[in-house]
Amino acid sequence: MKYIITILFLIMTFVTDAQKKEIYLKEKGKGQQLIVDGKPFLVLGGEIGNSSAACFDDIETFFPKLKRMGLNTILVPAYWDLTEPEEDKFDFTLTDKVIDVAKENNLKVIFLWFGAWKNSMSCYAPSWFKKDYKKYPRSYTKDGKPLEIASVFSENVFNADSKAFRKWLEHVAQKDNSKETVIMIQIENEIGMLEDARDHSAEANKQFNSPVPLELMKYLDKNRKNIKPYIKEKWEKSGSLKNGKWTEVFGNDIYTDEIFMAWNYAGYVNKMAKIARQIYDVPLFVNAAMNSRNRKPGEYPSAGPLAHLSDIWKCGAPEIDFISPDIYDKGFQNIIENYHFIGNPLFIPEIRRGANNGVQAFYAFGEHEAIGFSPFAIEDGDESQTNPFVQAYSCLNEMMPLITKYQGRGVTKGLLFDSENKERIIKDKDIVITGRHFFTLPWDSRATDGSKWPEAGGMIIQINDYEYIVAGSGIVLSFTSIGENNISKSLGEDGFVDEGGVDRDSKKWTGKKRTGILSVDEVNVSPQGELIYKKRLNGDQDHQGRHVRIGVDDFKILNVKLYEYN
Repeated sequence: MKYIITILFLIMTFVTDAQKKEIYLKEKGKGQQLIVDGKPFLVLGGEIGNSSAACFDDIETFFPKLKRMGLNTILVPAYWDLTEPEEDKFDFTLTDKVIDVAKENNLKVIFLWFGAWKNSMSCYAPSWFKKDYKKYPRSYTKDGKPLEIASVFSENVFNADSKAFRKWLEHVAQKDNSKETVIMIQIENEIGMLEDARDHSAEANKQFNSPVPLELMKYLDKNRKNIKPYIKEKWEKSGSLKNGKWTEVFGNDIYTDEIFMAWNYAGYVNKMAKIARQIYDVPLFVNAAMNSRNRKPGEYPSAGPLAHLSDIWKCGAPEIDFISPDIYDKGFQNIIENYHFIGNPLFIPEIRRGANNGVQAFYAFGEHEAIGFSPFAIEDGDESQTNPFVQAYSCLNEMMPLITKYQGRGVTKGLLFDSENKERIIKDKDIVITGRHFFTLPWDSRATDGSKWPEAGGMIIQINDYEYIVAGSGIVLSFTSIGENNISKSLGEDGFVDEGGVDRDSKKWTGKKRTGILSVDEVNVSPQGELIYKKRLNGDQDHQGRHVRIGVDDFKILNVKLYEYN
């Protein structure tokens, strides 16, 4: 009998373990994929406003709306002040509500731990923490001014923050024990210093005047050839020392102050991440507020997981899976390029909500094989099916099995155009692809009547030789052979000569071959990633074989096949 009971227990344990869903990042080619429910997953997300998960009514109202908008994931704050309103007394009702309503609407959740810091400040710390500033000390400016920023150098601060984080995560692990809903955790939010480049409290000064930790020095020496230019140049400018105080190793300026703070913030986050790994092991990340407008450290949330400090964060917080940008200023393409590097998949947890979010998402997934995209304050968006963002997410949801199939193979490209950046030329072996904004064609009156050109964009996936998937909105693509010498420079957009009766010199064509469009089909994509024919686009729709296009008011998926002739 005892033997039978043991066998039954082992069988039950095996079944329970088999039902648990692992969520992780998987290497594929030169990139990484997010695996959820056993298959690659793209986060088509949105982050709700800071206070939009602070009451039941908002959660019940917003989550169904976000599902109707095409989201598959919601980024939701978890508030320390509401989780532990009294010291050692915890309230998880909001967390439970988020998980329950998300599950009802078939939505995944990425929780954002608003703990010791949110946008640099300690505004989400509980009242009992804030009031006891002797036990939980603040950061200080160089002039001795106390800040509403808890000091990263205080063990008491870490113990209080991490205790609440641990208790909350233990509850999440119990509530979502099959990992059905909660798929990632962000630790803190836009961590960093303001008003001064570093903390000048007594403990901070003591550590600043101590030697740079040996762990960081070994990392720099080992990775000398691969570290980012910013850190490398500061280090080499000071003589590439293998030991010394912070000012000796990196120079005596506010930029060294920022590096020092980045190291300590990273160490704090790494300890938090170790706790998470033990309790609820899902991908972990941190986000950064971008520096812009030539601000100096202390004038923006400095020392966070910014791209120029990525080596400091990589060394100091190895338990973190990736660092991410929050984007509210110009320079979208440059910012995300800086955050997509080996070992760091691109994930955009926050971006300013706007009419161009849909084409930005297409570009991020196409050009940088992003694992997720998420506009901020998404609950304030328009849920109508005519909203370009809703159309874009609908299209991306449909394309997910196709996009994930080709992730990591280096066969995808992104397109993003506006009135100033109208064209991109891509070389694919012996084919030249010229992508342009739809309004470079004169057929739409908005192209020439002074209207502001909407941002347009999409993605190209090469699925075979001479075969592509083109998807997005507001784009025009033409295909030529490398070395093709097109002497018909005087043809108008209609394909006819601009003006008749004009003598033209006869020139001999010197090209070897030409590339033509064999067919353009509008398609759907099945859940298995198969192409489903919808209709053939020919004649006027491909300009008699001259180009492939998708209008600015549409999001479409096209299957384009080419051929060569001479």
